[in-house]
Amino acid sequence: MNFIKAVLIVTLLIFLAACSPKPEFKNVDITGSTAFGKDFSLVDPEGKTRTLADFKGKVVVMFFGYTQCPDVCPTTLTEMQQVMAIMGPQADKVQVLFVTVDPERDTPAILKQYVPAFDVRFLGLRPVDEAALMQVTKDFKIYYKKVPGSSPGSYTIDHTAGSYAFDPEGHLRLYIKHAQGPETLSHDLKELLK
Repeated sequence: MNFIKAVLIVTLLIFLAACSPKPEFKNVDITGSTAFGKDFSLVDPEGKTRTLADFKGKVVVMFFGYTQCPDVCPTTLTEMQQVMAIMGPQADKVQVLFVTVDPERDTPAILKQYVPAFDVRFLGLRPVDEAALMQVTKDFKIYYKKVPGSSPGSYTIDHTAGSYAFDPEGHLRLYIKHAQGPETLSHDLKELLK
C-alpha cells in the first residue's frame, strides 16, 4: 500500500512539474549553460567589493561598456532607463550593473556620476586591476579591444554590445541582444521575476 502511495505521489509531482509553464523569453535563453560566468568580484564607486550575492532577490542585468563610448553604451543605458519606467514598481526588483572595460579612464568618481545619471538605481562597477578585467571578460565571453585615437587619451574601445540577465536566485538565464527595445526586454525581466 505504501509503495502504491509513493508511486502516485511521484506521478503527481511529475505531472505538476510538466504543467508548470516554461518562460517564453524573447532574448537568448542560456539557462543552465556552463560556458559563461556564474559570478563576479568587482568594485563599486565607494570602494566596496561586490559579487552577485549582494543582489540576491533581484533580477540582475549586467552590461559591459565604458563611459566615453559614443553609441552603444549610452543607448543601452537609455533603453534600460525606459525598461525601468515600463516595469513600474517591479523595477525595484531589478538591478542594472554597468561594468567598465576602461578602468584607466572610468575612475570611481566618473562611474558614480555617469551611471546613476540614467537611473539612480543603476550601479557602475570596475575591476581592481587589468588582471581582474581580463578574468571577468573571459568568464563572460566579452570581447574588448582598445582602438588608438589621435592622442593617447582619445582612444575608443570596441566591445561586445550584449548584456546578461540573472534571475533573483542568482542563476544566469539570458543573453540580451543589443537594441531589442524596452518592451521586449521588460517582458523578459518580468518573466524572470515570476
